[in-house]
Amino acid sequence: MKRLFLTSSVSFVAEDIAKKLKQKGLKLLFITTPAEGDHPNEPDPQWLQDDRNALIRAGFIVNDYTITNKPLSEIEEKLNKHEVIYITGGNTFYLLEKIQQTGCAEAIRKVVENGKIYIGSSAGSVIAGPDIYPVLKFDSVEKAPNLKGYEGLGLVNFILLPHWGSEDFRNLYLSQGLDLAYDSKNKFILLRDGQYVQVEDDKYKIVDVVR
Repeated sequence: MKRLFLTSSVSFVAEDIAKKLKQKGLKLLFITTPAEGDHPNEPDPQWLQDDRNALIRAGFIVNDYTITNKPLSEIEEKLNKHEVIYITGGNTFYLLEKIQQTGCAEAIRKVVENGKIYIGSSAGSVIAGPDIYPVLKFDSVEKAPNLKGYEGLGLVNFILLPHWGSEDFRNLYLSQGLDLAYDSKNKFILLRDGQYVQVEDDKYKIVDVVR
């Protein structure tokens, strides 16, 4: 069964996700690559620490990892050795560029299709969809000068727009953030920080944790 939990900010919902999994001590690969694109001079910003600590408190065994400049064989080994694949927030375009450069997209799809649990937070949730172009005004695409196209991982058939209702993102959404999302081609889910999308195979639902 394909199982995904797509969040805006995992620190708000990690405990609830852990309850759904009903198993403590799952080994979680904490992929920090998108955070590098947003914070090249600050490798462990506070929000990343908050997300990591929330997952640890929820009972996951968390191992930090980046795919940047890693050979595909090593990435595949790391994916196979963990029960949960987690991709952090940060710059979605930088993340996609590193996925393209390492050629690991198919490896991620394969392990998720074969039953590995996928958890995304913000950029890690956006990349799970079919196309990241609609978030062009959310992140700096200049951080990914070698990006070749905008195709996401395609693990789900919708595009998640994170942090809906957050005061930090209010001006971005209301001034220009939705310009590229206003089309009839894609399905969109606007997700608050206190919610997540639970996906099982081709079915999905929005779960409210913080109301």
